[in-house]
Amino acid sequence: MSAQHHLQRGGVAIVGAAESDLGEVAPGMTPVDLMAQATCRALADCGLTLADVDGVFASGVQTRMASVALTEYLRLKPRYQDSSFNGGSVFETMVGHAAAAIQLGLCSVAVIAYGSTQRSVSGGLVGIRGYDPLITPFGPRMPIGAYALAASRHMHEFGTTREHLAEVAVAARQWALLNPVAWEKKPLTVQEVLSSRIVSHPFTLRDCCLVTDGGGAVVLVSAERARSLRKPPAYVLGIGDAVGQLEIHSMNDLTTTCAVQSGQRAFEMARLTPKDVDVVELYDAFTINTILFLEDLGFVPKGEGGRFVSDGRIAPGGELPVNTNGGGLSYGHPGMYGLQLLIEAVRQVRGECGERQVGDCNVAVAHGNGGTLSSQSTVILGSERALA
Repeated sequence: MSAQHHLQRGGVAIVGAAESDLGEVAPGMTPVDLMAQATCRALADCGLTLADVDGVFASGVQTRMASVALTEYLRLKPRYQDSSFNGGSVFETMVGHAAAAIQLGLCSVAVIAYGSTQRSVSGGLVGIRGYDPLITPFGPRMPIGAYALAASRHMHEFGTTREHLAEVAVAARQWALLNPVAWEKKPLTVQEVLSSRIVSHPFTLRDCCLVTDGGGAVVLVSAERARSLRKPPAYVLGIGDAVGQLEIHSMNDLTTTCAVQSGQRAFEMARLTPKDVDVVELYDAFTINTILFLEDLGFVPKGEGGRFVSDGRIAPGGELPVNTNGGGLSYGHPGMYGLQLLIEAVRQVRGECGERQVGDCNVAVAHGNGGTLSSQSTVILGSERALA
C-alpha cells in the first residue's frame, strides 16, 4: 500500500506561504539568501518564529545539501531534514514527506524552501544539463527539445494546433496582468505568440517559460495546531507521486505522462474528483504542459486539451481558472517552479489574491513536474469547508 494511504486526509495544513524577492534580485544575493528570506516571510505570515521550526525541507540545483545549508544559515535546530531532488516536482513531493513526518511525530513545524539566482548568474540562459549518451551527441537544445517533441506528437495524434498552444500563453499573461509581482506586464495575443522567434518547433519564444530569479517557502503543521494560528489553514487533502522515466527517449507515450497516476492517487486520498476543484496550478514550463496535465489529471479527456484551453476557458472569467498567478510563462520561473504553485494555491484557498481571486475557492490543485516529463507530484489543498 502506498504511503499516502496511511496519511490522514486533512491531518496536516499549510499555514504560512511567502515568496522571496522575484524576477532579477539584488546583486550578490545567493540562493540560500532567498530561501532564508522566504522562510522568514512565511513564518511571519502564520505568526510562528525560527525557534518553532524543527523540520527543514529544501532543494535546488544551485545549492548543495540545501536543507543543511538553510539550517546553518538560519541557525535552526531541526529534528528532521530533507534535501530530496526529483526536479521541479520535488516541493509537492516534500508536502507528502513533511505531512508524514508531522503525523509520525518526527517534527511539528516543517518549512519547505527554495531559492534560485539562475537569471542573475546565467544572463537569462537555462543552466547546464548532464551528459546522456543517447541524446547529447545529437546536439538537441534541452530540455526545450524534449517538450517540443511531446508537443509535436500531441499535434500529430490529436490535431492540436499552434494556436491552441498559444492560447495557453495568452491565458497565463492575462492572469499575470492581475498579479502585481508578475514579471511580464504587457498584454499578449495569439498572433504575437505565433510570430515570435521559433526556439524549437513547434515552440516559439512565448511558448517557453521565463528565466527568473526567485524562491519561496511554505510552513506546515498539524491540523490541530493550524487552527490556532494567524491565517486560515490550507489543509492537505490529497497527495500523489509518480515517476515515468529519466529522459524523453524512454517515455512510453509522448502524449501521456505519469500525472495520470499521481493525480489518481491524490484524488483518491482527497475523496474528490476534478469536478470538485475550484482552481488549478500547473507546472507550465512550456505551453504543452498545461494541455497534457489538464488531460492527465482528468479535467478533460485525452486529446481534447488543445480545444479546451481555447476561447478563454482557462483565462480570467473562464470556466476553469488555471495558473492564476501567471504561471511559469508570465509570472516567473526560477529554475524549479513547484514551490510557487503551492504558494498560489494556498493564497487562493485563503481568498488573498485580490484582482485574480477565484470566487468561493475551497479546493485547489498544485501539480509539479520534474525533468523532461519525468516525475509528477500532485497536491490537493482545501479550506475548512472542503475538509468537512
